[in-house]
Amino acid sequence: MEKIVFATGNAGKMKEIKEIMCDLKVPVLSMKEAGLELEIEENGSTFEENAVIKAKAVAAAAKSIDQGIVVLADDSGLEVDYLNKEPGVYSARYMGEDTSYRIKNQSLIDRLDGVPDEKRTARFVCAIAAVMPDGDVVTTRGVIEGKIGYEERGTNGFGYDPIFYLPDMSRSTAELMPEEKNNISHRGNALQAMKEELKKRRV
Repeated sequence: MEKIVFATGNAGKMKEIKEIMCDLKVPVLSMKEAGLELEIEENGSTFEENAVIKAKAVAAAAKSIDQGIVVLADDSGLEVDYLNKEPGVYSARYMGEDTSYRIKNQSLIDRLDGVPDEKRTARFVCAIAAVMPDGDVVTTRGVIEGKIGYEERGTNGFGYDPIFYLPDMSRSTAELMPEEKNNISHRGNALQAMKEELKKRRV
């Protein structure tokens, strides 16, 4: 394994990924850093399906650049139990991809107006797919349980972090320091599991 390309253009996500994967001692590049630019239709019905779709598409493009690349892709989202697990796999596209998360977050808070604390349960889910240099595909999953808060709190995270409240820590995920979040987050859990897979395979 000469390098890892992660199929994302999200700067906040890429920062987390590089921090979590740093001990592998292998360069971790975004698609832009790897010189890859392509539109990928995420039409899967599960987080795993979407992650595999993205990883395979980027791996096909990356092979023309370097044969020793491992391509990782994730699909992650927020499941709100009271809303039948919405927005789920449509989390990034909820209310439109160009809609700010401040608006998206407020919409979810408004939809839960009057809903008692015990029914505001939610979780972040992250599935990661890896396409190995030999074409083999591996997936891992991470989950973190919490509740939807009553207002945005914190500035350290991104996306839905300001409204995702962790009762045990009495903070939102946007109020956690980066290293705290990486240790417990859905993406952190999925990436740690993927790191173990990569180490086992010694790719």
